[in-house]
Amino acid sequence: MAKIKIDKALYERLKLVAERAGYASTEEFITHLLERATSDVQDAATDEEVQKQLRGLGYIE
Repeated sequence: MAKIKIDKALYERLKLVAERAGYASTEEFITHLLERATSDVQDAATDEEVQKQLRGLGYIE
């Protein structure tokens, strides 16, 4: 498993939120956040694809 450095104040905030949200650990919560963030980027359509869809729907010319 790889390790990353994170600001202590940020880690403490993440720890608090993880506890309140019911995660088993802060690391589990951070992993979940990173998985969601990278998934969002991977699934995002390119600007060209979005424009093509909007043209097809008649929203732009």
